[in-house]
Amino acid sequence: MKLFSKLTAKYPVLKILGNRYVLVILLFAVWIVFIDNYSLYFDHPVLDKEIRELEENKQYYLQEIKRDSAAIKQLKNPDQTEKYAREKYYMKRENEDIYIIEYEGDTIGKGKKPL
Repeated sequence: MKLFSKLTAKYPVLKILGNRYVLVILLFAVWIVFIDNYSLYFDHPVLDKEIRELEENKQYYLQEIKRDSAAIKQLKNPDQTEKYAREKYYMKRENEDIYIIEYEGDTIGKGKKPL
């Protein structure tokens, strides 16, 4: 005890740190910041990164929704619907022939493995 009183006389900060309530608060703070499962120091940067990625995904999907909504509005027009069906699904009118031209780089040929 004499050693502690000599140290507190020399360093008055130790008198404050020697208080049991201050020690409990310091241990609690160290526990929360470093040791806990959801520690502020280790896990929060990872969670913040995930939040940023999810926000970017949200913006991407909102843009896709706008683009798809515009396409749906166009497809309400019968001429646009016919154009879409002809281009996408190769539909044709009666007495009409459709020729599909495929270029060398468009399809996977025989003997070639896909990447």
